[in-house]
Amino acid sequence: MSEIIGVVNLVEKKLKVLLENYNFLKEESEVLYNKIAVLENQISEDKQQISEIENKYQTLKIAKTIEGSKENSKKTKLKINALIREIDNCILQLSE
Repeated sequence: MSEIIGVVNLVEKKLKVLLENYNFLKEESEVLYNKIAVLENQISEDKQQISEIENKYQTLKIAKTIEGSKENSKKTKLKINALIREIDNCILQLSE
């Protein structure tokens, strides 16, 4: 009989250890999911910031091209022609 009680006590101890490990891992999992959410938000904000910076860069590049210099006069003319074509297309679409 004492052998059965010993086995039951051993099973209870192991079950207690398993429950403690489960609770620890559950809490750690929640912490990690929260970290993932924070990092995903940060990634989203970073992507938005990169997009804004790229737009500003493109605008600056266009402004520098339009500003013109002797080395970039051909490039400037091509850019102005492209912008005029784009404006013409917009006007055509609005008139339809």
